[in-house]
Amino acid sequence: MDKLTRYREIARQVVEEYARYKPSHGEIDSYPVIDSIGDHYLAMQAGWDQHRRVQGAFLHLDIINDKIWIQFNGTNHPVAAELVAAGVPKEDIVLAEKPPHIRQHTGYGVG
Repeated sequence: MDKLTRYREIARQVVEEYARYKPSHGEIDSYPVIDSIGDHYLAMQAGWDQHRRVQGAFLHLDIINDKIWIQFNGTNHPVAAELVAAGVPKEDIVLAEKPPHIRQHTGYGVG
């Protein structure tokens, strides 16, 4: 399996796993959004928490130039560490949430 195919599968698995979680409160559904052509992988939520509408991505991964970019991690879990455990080298993970000048100090890829 080539690198891009492997990274697509890992990103899909991670997002699908997070999308299985249901929040402990409210009537909120979680679901994956997988765009393997554009290489966008999101775990989304939509619903109601009492009188407050909840809607949006809580995890967003992209594959850009053969690297997995963590665009947003709204979970309490170390998704980057989970990607490493799944076999993605640290230099192939970009913490896109961090400003570009900080990324060189994270131990992960810079972009």
